[in-house]
Amino acid sequence: MSFLIRVQLPDAPGSLGELAEAIGAVDGNIQSVDIVENAPDGTVTDDIVVELPIGTLADALITAASTVKGVEVDSIRPFSGRVDRRGQIRLLASIAQKTNNLQAAMEQLVQAIPQALTSSWAIVADTKGPIKRVAGSSAAPEDDGTVPTDLAVDAARQLNPDIEDWIPASWALLDSSIVATPLGGTGLVLVVGRVGGPEFLASEVDHLGNLGTILGAFLNKS
Repeated sequence: MSFLIRVQLPDAPGSLGELAEAIGAVDGNIQSVDIVENAPDGTVTDDIVVELPIGTLADALITAASTVKGVEVDSIRPFSGRVDRRGQIRLLASIAQKTNNLQAAMEQLVQAIPQALTSSWAIVADTKGPIKRVAGSSAAPEDDGTVPTDLAVDAARQLNPDIEDWIPASWALLDSSIVATPLGGTGLVLVVGRVGGPEFLASEVDHLGNLGTILGAFLNKS
């Protein structure tokens, strides 16, 4: 079974190698490594997808990581496939070719974003006129007819279900962390959820906003 482990480690030569050696000691096979954020305090946050042998518990990864000086485990959860942020270039190129078919472009977007941003689901909503769902990923909360009364997202940001009562309850189930970004000036909003956390880092929100700006530019030219 594969797991996504988010770790903070010293931004110093050899740190990642030591962690990889510790993971290998519990027969973990690293599938991908992605740098999420470089912090001013001299640490780096990495998302690492690790395949463990059948019968080996996720706790083995936490124990292995704890043996490396300066490494802290932020979160761990099951994850299928590999982190594919670089694949976003292919995604953008593909969507640029589909701007004459908005539905197809948005369907492709929501299926790719969870893998690219190590999240659980993605939804695109249209805020022009009555708010409606345009597309949702396979793991997105069901479209149960719950329509947000607002989608006040004029820039990429975290959504807080505790204080924003327009957010559908289904989006916030299981302590989900939620972020959203407008797609340029199209009236479309991309909402991304991570079930059970961890919270999206500021760098991830910025990254999502940049994607929204680029996608909006494509769509506005169609």
